[in-house]
Amino acid sequence: MKNLVTRLLTLLTFLVVEVGVLLLVFLSALAAFFYLTRVVFVQHSLVLDQAAFDLMDQLRAAAPWLTPWVLRVTFFASAPFLVGVAIIGPALLAWRQRKREALEVFWAVAGAAILNQIFKTHFHRLRPDTALLPQLGLSFPSGHAMIGMAFYGCVAWLLWRHGRHPLWAVALLLWAVVIGLTRIYLHVHYATDVLAGFTAGLGWLVLLRSGLHLWWRESNVLRG
Repeated sequence: MKNLVTRLLTLLTFLVVEVGVLLLVFLSALAAFFYLTRVVFVQHSLVLDQAAFDLMDQLRAAAPWLTPWVLRVTFFASAPFLVGVAIIGPALLAWRQRKREALEVFWAVAGAAILNQIFKTHFHRLRPDTALLPQLGLSFPSGHAMIGMAFYGCVAWLLWRHGRHPLWAVALLLWAVVIGLTRIYLHVHYATDVLAGFTAGLGWLVLLRSGLHLWWRESNVLRG
């Protein structure tokens, strides 16, 4: 009985501290996402989007050699790449007896992809007509930004949680941001699409992490 009470107190501490912090991050991401929907679909403002396009156009004109590199970078959050990592990554983690981590990586990608399609269907924003390369599908929020943030953010969290290479964790988050910026550079997404993708991806990642952590903690209490 005493052991059970101790476990319950530990779970309560987790709920108050860790979940509280994650809830704050989640609500902040949610508020930012809905603010962007207001800017785009209520105010119909293109000020930020046009300013971002102008900045990227100036960059492309000043350094045309960047475009081939941008095309390479943007691949690392494309559908073929993410489908591959969502299958191969969890399989390798499970093979190394990292079943929890495998589950986190799989659902980070799969869940973000499903939510992204739901959002795109609901908001039904067309892509910019100035795109530098043809792209299928709708625009809001950016799938590269949303799923990329969820995937690279998940891997970054795993590296941070295990105390291994925290600098790599920061680098992965910056990499996700760079990938999102390539979508603006290529005019295949508006800046508001990319920002909404970042916030939605972060929100999903926090929700997933909290849900899985709670599930595992409660399972341990029940087994104890």
